[in-house]
Amino acid sequence: MHKLIINADDFGYSRAVNYGIVDAHRLGVLTSTTMMTNMPGTNHAAQLAKENPDLGVGVHLVLTCGRPLLDGHRTLVDVDGNFRKLAFYKGTFNIDLDELYREWKAQIEKFLSLGLEPTHLDSHHHINSYGQNYTVFLELAKEYNLPVRNNMDEAVFKDYPSIKTTDYFEKSIGLSLKDMDYLLEVFKKYHSIEIMTHPAYLDKLIMTNSSYTYPRLEELELLTDPRLKESLEKLGDIELATFRDI
Repeated sequence: MHKLIINADDFGYSRAVNYGIVDAHRLGVLTSTTMMTNMPGTNHAAQLAKENPDLGVGVHLVLTCGRPLLDGHRTLVDVDGNFRKLAFYKGTFNIDLDELYREWKAQIEKFLSLGLEPTHLDSHHHINSYGQNYTVFLELAKEYNLPVRNNMDEAVFKDYPSIKTTDYFEKSIGLSLKDMDYLLEVFKKYHSIEIMTHPAYLDKLIMTNSSYTYPRLEELELLTDPRLKESLEKLGDIELATFRDI
């Protein structure tokens, strides 16, 4: 049976985001999500995760949004103590990878302290794939024995043969879930696929802090459309899954 993981990023960002993700799961086809443990909606997300045990929940490691969990960072933060914006990492950058390891480990430990067991790791803004950040990301995945998102060059996995990931990662929800023929063509090449999504309702926190706002509502509408569920059910040997299943 082929595995299709439909994952929502940004669980924990805010209450509106959290409710959108849970509705996409309860009322639609969403199977998985990843939680930001440094954001205002973290505790609310943990409560909802416990109320929805069939929803796979992993850790959405953060380096470009909000504030770190640990104090004393020198290279990860700006003068106000906030994480640097994504633009900082789009050019040549230099950060202390030991600082990054400690911070991301703290974010995983915060997740565990909430009474949850993570299904996998990924990162906000795909920051794990920038520069040498992937080395910290994969070391933590190995340390905690967790699968990861397949958003890095295939060559980096050669030094980490024990780490599981999907065969394919799809960034475009519109391309992959609005066109079943496209999805079937992808499944001819790969056994397991993750599709990234960002469903949400909108509140002041997300509207004032994120550059990706209104499209979240459209994604939620698509994921909860009964016609999508019917289309996926007609695909045959394709099972909606979580990272626990790979």
